Amino acid sequence: MHSELGLDVISYEGDNKTFVFKHPTTDFNTMSQLIVHESQQAVLMQNGHILQTFGAGRFTMDTQNIPLLRKLAQLPFRGGETPFHCEVYFVNLTEQTNVLWGTAQPVEYVDPEYKMPLHIGANGVLSFRVTDGRKLILNLVGTENGIGREGIMEWFRNFVHVRVSTYLAQYMMQPQISIFTVDQYLLDMADTLKEKIAPDFAQYGFLLEQFLVNGLRKPVGESAYEGLRRIFERKKLDIENARIDQQLSVIDEQALAQRRLIESESLARKRAIEGYSYQEERSFDALEKLADNPGIGDFSNAGIGLGMMAGIGSSIGGHMNQMVNQTLAHTSQEDGSTKSSSTGEETAFCTQCGHKLANDFHFCPKCGNAIGKGAAT
Repeated sequence: MHSELGLDVISYEGDNKTFVFKHPTTDFNTMSQLIVHESQQAVLMQNGHILQTFGAGRFTMDTQNIPLLRKLAQLPFRGGETPFHCEVYFVNLTEQTNVLWGTAQPVEYVDPEYKMPLHIGANGVLSFRVTDGRKLILNLVGTENGIGREGIMEWFRNFVHVRVSTYLAQYMMQPQISIFTVDQYLLDMADTLKEKIAPDFAQYGFLLEQFLVNGLRKPVGESAYEGLRRIFERKKLDIENARIDQQLSVIDEQALAQRRLIESESLARKRAIEGYSYQEERSFDALEKLADNPGIGDFSNAGIGLGMMAGIGSSIGGHMNQMVNQTLAHTSQEDGSTKSSSTGEETAFCTQCGHKLANDFHFCPKCGNAIGKGAAT
């Protein structure tokens, strides 16, 4: 406490390393001035009881501002000043950053997939700040003259070790979590652990601002861990090989489909250049097979061929007439007659249209062609 223009002034010009500071002066009067900075909170106590807390500002320690002082104030003296006895604590409200933490002892858990006990550990960094100096003074400081940053951090490290050791084993028991894939869950793990630990911080007047998990310590070298790692790597390799085989199969199917498409397009261009369609090509194939048939000389077979040719349509009529004439010429005898395979009788046909003619016909009844020498008998 120092004097400012004849008034007693209570303030603390500390640094960030001092977390809680108890002012050495304990005897005040109602004219004293209390100055609290923006990053501070002042707690006024008397005999272990908190009389009042003060935020940032300048306060006169009189019975109007502090009603509870009426019970403590003695008879006025020195021009109306009233003496009283109490303690003033200044609490640092700045955020304490880069506080390292880690599990001092290995945490044992049973792997949910392989049912093997493993030992793990974790480390990270956190930050916190005081939001309620009243809780902090009552629960941690007590009658101490103060506590520094290192003292608070050491307490928190022990506190976090106990909490993290408990919650870490529970987190690792989730079915989808594996010790070999847990690194991709570190952010989720940190959020889960923060949610579990934050209420414990709050009961001491702290707000847990950040809680990060930097890494997980794995039991490298332990026989159980090394055995599980070999199983995991072999399983991962099998899955990768199956995935590659599936991709290759898809590629082969796509290549085959593409090849068939190219062949189809090439054949279509060929037909377009030569001037016929797929249906016409099929008809040509049928006629070639008919011409190669040894029994083509029979009238019944020739009739089948004529029926097939008649059903082809006008689009290939010219081609078919030519092939009909060739077929008929092939099946005609040298004397211009054709014998029926069933009766052995000679039958005449029109050389123009192929219509069957009676022996006494002079003109074809279908096309009007003159019979005579040009008729096929």
